[in-house]
This record gives sequence, C-alpha cells and structure tokens, in this order.
Amino acid sequence: MPSALTDLCRYPIVQAPMAGGASCPQLAAAVSEAGGLGFLAAGYKTADGMYQEVQQLRSLTARPFGVNLFIPQPGQADAAAVEVYRQQLAGEAAWYETPLGDPDAGRDDGYDAKLAILLDDPVPVVSFTFGCPAPDTVAALARVGTRTVVTVTGPDEARAAERAGADAVCVQGVEAGGHQGTHRDDPETECSGTGLLALITQVREAVGLPMLAAGGLMRGGQIAAVLAAGAEAAQLGTAFLVCPESGADPLHKRAVTDPLFTHTELTRAFSGRPARGLVNRFVREHGPYAPAAYPEVHHLTSGLRKAAARAKDPQGMALWAGQGHRLARELPAGQLVEVLRSELRSALEAPALRGVS
Repeated sequence: MPSALTDLCRYPIVQAPMAGGASCPQLAAAVSEAGGLGFLAAGYKTADGMYQEVQQLRSLTARPFGVNLFIPQPGQADAAAVEVYRQQLAGEAAWYETPLGDPDAGRDDGYDAKLAILLDDPVPVVSFTFGCPAPDTVAALARVGTRTVVTVTGPDEARAAERAGADAVCVQGVEAGGHQGTHRDDPETECSGTGLLALITQVREAVGLPMLAAGGLMRGGQIAAVLAAGAEAAQLGTAFLVCPESGADPLHKRAVTDPLFTHTELTRAFSGRPARGLVNRFVREHGPYAPAAYPEVHHLTSGLRKAAARAKDPQGMALWAGQGHRLARELPAGQLVEVLRSELRSALEAPALRGVS
C-alpha cells in the first residue's frame, strides 16, 4: 500500500463502515487486530454514542481504526411527496402496530458535534459519506493527525475531494451494498451507477489520490483485481456483515446467504436515498413509490424496521447487501482477514498479476 495509508494496516483489507449497528467495536477491533483496518460507523448515532464506541474500541485494540461520518444533506425534500409516502405506509404501521416516525426529526445527523469530538479526541482516520467535507474541516483534522477519506462514485466527486485536501478517496462501485455515497442525490441518474473496475480507472485518471475500492468484493482474488486496477486497498462490507462479531441483526445475517433472497437492487424504500439491499416484500411493494427524500423517509420507516426485527420478519427489514452476498462466509472476522490475505497472496503469485503490490 504505497500511499498515505501505508502504515495503517498490514494488509490492504478495510472493513467498511456499515451504519445501523453492524460496524460495532468488536468487529472493528477484530479486523484491526488481524492486520486489516476496522471502521466504526457514526451514522444514525448520537455524538455521545459515537464517543462511547470509540472508547470501547480503544479498549479492545491499540491498532489504527477509522470512523465514518455522514455529511449533512442540503435543502429540504418535497413535503407533499413525503406525505403521500406516509399515507402509503399506513398499512405497514397498522400491521406492525407501531407509529410512523417524524420525517422532520433532523437532517444533519449530529455532524458538527461528532466532528468536534473527533477534533478534541482524534482517531487515525475519518471517512465521509454523502458529500465532501469543507477544506477547513479537512485541514483541521490534518492538524490533529487524522487522515481523511471521502467516498466517491465518479470522477467529479473525486476531484472535489482532491480540491478539499483529502488524503484518499473510497471509490464505490454500483455493486456495493447499503447506501450509494453520491454527493448529490439525483433521481434522474440513480440507476446509472458505474461498476467498480471501470470506476477505479476513471478516478485514477482524474486525480492523484490513493484509492480504496468498494463494491461487491468478497474474495482475495477480487482484491488482487482492484489492486491491479490501481487501488491501494479494498473495502469490504457484506463480507464482514455475517461475521459473529458483527452487530447486524441475526435475521439480516441469515438472509444474506438464504436462497429465499435471490438478488439485490437499489431502492429508496427505507431511506429515500438509493441503497442496495436484498429484495424482500417491503422493497417490492414500496420501492417503486418511495420519493427522493433523505433523511425524511429514513425517519419515517425507522420504527417499522425495528418492529419488523422484533417480529422476526425479514420481509419488513432493510437487508442491505452487495451483489456478492451469496459468497459470504460465516467466519470470525480475524479468520476472514487471514483467508482473504491467503487468497490475495495466491492471486498475486499468479503469472498475470505477479509484481502487483
């Protein structure tokens, strides 16, 4: 990993920050201890909740780790469209016997408070999703010794990250599970995402920043492929989702490899932003009608998702997963890092990839 990220981990394997509970301190610690780079997801948590998780992670490992923040969303969603969707979800609220959430519960995800904590008590890496931080924010983090990574889904977003002074970009292909980290949510382009290998090349030719590669990666051979394409490391989410250390709901873990769930698709059904998940009843019934309204829809459906989990009903849950979900292996996180490293080494020793590092 000949880049600004060289000394953060022994192997070019990064555990993706998965908001919603999966990326807990136990998972991040296990990955970092095994030689990868573990990440906490601050999204949807309070500032104090994030701080407590950072402290817990530090008690579990002395190795480097990262924290991911959501950039506050500009503007306001179409209130009329949100109200129509609320009415459509009334039947779900009745079925799960839980009220719909308040769509106006907040748009900034406690960004300023979380940033203040991370400046006062620095961590090795902070990554950003749903936008690019201001240059003065990047500079402030650099002054306290924190490296910054910006999630990008295209060359223009990568150029914005470079102008802001970021240390690296996380190049997210359309294959990735969970939310697409686009800087601007444009309904007209939501289904036109670029595949990871093509995107790595586009970004590599647009900027000189080190790249993490994310999107459907489940095997060491795939990691070798993105390294050969120009990335310095691979970021895997779904691969770690099913590990015993993951904080994901057991129903979610089982669904990832359950033959009942045959494929994934991008949907706004649960959050109002495009996110890739397993296709279940909720996605089929509500996905076509969900408005471009993040985080309003996220707040609306929060109670429904929790109620579905309590009812042991995966058909009403947000089952985020990447396109490679059927390749998931239920291994302890440290063992998975070792298996990926072994597969990577074997792939790099193949004649076609010999010399890639």
